Amino acid sequence: MMMIGYFILAYLLGSLMSGFIIVRILGKKDIRVEGSGNVGARNAGRVHGKTSFVLTFLGDALKGALVIFAGRYLEFSPEILLVGLGFAILGHLKPITLKFKGGMGISTFIGGMLAFEPILAVVIIAGFILFFPFFKSFTFAGLGSFMLIPFAIYFLEGAIGISLMAGVLVLIILFVHRVDIMERLNKKA
Repeated sequence: MMMIGYFILAYLLGSLMSGFIIVRILGKKDIRVEGSGNVGARNAGRVHGKTSFVLTFLGDALKGALVIFAGRYLEFSPEILLVGLGFAILGHLKPITLKFKGGMGISTFIGGMLAFEPILAVVIIAGFILFFPFFKSFTFAGLGSFMLIPFAIYFLEGAIGISLMAGVLVLIILFVHRVDIMERLNKKA
């Protein structure tokens, strides 16, 4: 029963949309009808500047981190922590608070993964530095670096189950970005 409550709270926490709140407070605007209409950090920055971008990124990353920290406090297994993070990401993607129209999940994913295993910051940064010269795209280099996470977790934890669950989260992020990926691939073609 406690685990189900954890998953519900993770989803609800994920549904608190930092970009909507920050742009509403700082810019007196509804981010859903400005820029791309997305409530994530990139559009918050586009609509209201760097401060809104940074605050939105940090707010959304904090959601993922809090879910991991709460799960650790409750002494859940690493697998359950990652499922909880999945629910937080789902809340961010499909927030009940904004009629199920949310962001793209990257900030929440990053915050949760770094709380889960802080050394992943090195993996993500190194992967980005490695991939950027080949892709010449922040989006592709960032998404490419995420694909290294399951391998890094397997190397660090030695547990295939945890690695596979991290891989599922990466696949969800890639799936959410599929339109953006296809648009960028078509531009290169």
